[in-house]
Amino acid sequence: MKTRIPLILALLVAAGAAARATSNDVFTVAVFNFESKDEAVRDLGPKVAELINVNLSADPQIITVERADLEKVLGEQELGLSGTIDQNSAAKVGQLTGAKVLVTGRVFKADNQTLIVAKIIGTETSRVYGEMVQGGSSATLVDLSASLAKKIAADVSGKGDTLVAQVETREERVAKLKKALNGKTLPVISVKISEQHYGPHIIDPAAETELALILQQCGFTLADDKSTNKPAVEISGEAFSAYGMRKGNLVSCKSRIEIKARDIATGNILAVDRQTSVGVDVAEQTAAKTALENAADLLAGRLIPKLGK
Repeated sequence: MKTRIPLILALLVAAGAAARATSNDVFTVAVFNFESKDEAVRDLGPKVAELINVNLSADPQIITVERADLEKVLGEQELGLSGTIDQNSAAKVGQLTGAKVLVTGRVFKADNQTLIVAKIIGTETSRVYGEMVQGGSSATLVDLSASLAKKIAADVSGKGDTLVAQVETREERVAKLKKALNGKTLPVISVKISEQHYGPHIIDPAAETELALILQQCGFTLADDKSTNKPAVEISGEAFSAYGMRKGNLVSCKSRIEIKARDIATGNILAVDRQTSVGVDVAEQTAAKTALENAADLLAGRLIPKLGK
C-alpha cells in the first residue's frame, strides 16, 4: 500500500540538492492525466495516467507522487491534472509537488490504431523526451499502458542525468567559497538555529552543525556562549523537517531553513535567506537530518560570501 505525501510537504519548495543521476538514484515522478479529447477515446486519458502511475510505482528507482495528493495540491494552485503541462509550467509544478520528472501525454485514434504518446519533462532542466505505443483492436489499454510505462521508466533511469540538474559536490562548493573569501577579513561568528521534526523526536541540530562546519572549513572562527572570543556576526534562524514518503526500504523527508545574519555591533542585517531540500535514507531520523544538512549546504553557498569584509 502506497503512503500518501502529506499536503504540507507537497507545498514546500523542493529545490533540494539533487545528486548526479546514476543507476542507483531514486527519481520522484508525477504522472498527469493524458489528453483524450477525441470522441473515440474520450475519458481514456485519466485511465491511462492511472495505469502508467501504477506500473511506474513498481519500479525500485521511481517514487510516484500520489495522484490524490497531486490533484489536491495543484487544485489549490488552480492547476489541474490536465495534459497541458509543458516546459514553461514544469518548474512551478516541480516546486509544488517535489517531483523531479513530470509525465503527461495524449491518447488518440489513427487508422483503427490506438496511440498513446507520452511526454517526459525534467522539472529542473526542462529537458523533454517522448515515447509512444500503439495497438490495434486486440490491444488492451492495460497492455499499452504497461508497455509505455516500461519505456518511460527506461528513459527516467537511463537519461536521469539530463532530466535532473547536476550540482557540484560538497567539496567543490567549499573550495569555491574559500577561493571567494581569499584576502578578506573573516569575522568571528555564532550560529544558532532552532530545529523541529514533525514526527519521532530528533534532538541533534543538523542544520546548525552543517552550517557551522562549512564556516569553519572556510576559515571562520566560531563562538558560542562559552567562548572567550566574542562574535561579530550572529547567524540565527529556524528549521524543520517532516516525513515525506516511503518507497520499499527508503524513507524521504523534506526540510526548510530560514536564517538571518546580523552584525552585532551595528545591529544591521547582513543577509536573509531560506532553503528547502530533501533527504533519503533507510531511517526517518537520518533522512530528516540529511534533508536539513542538504538545505544548510545550499544556504551556505549563498550566505558565506556575504560575511567576509
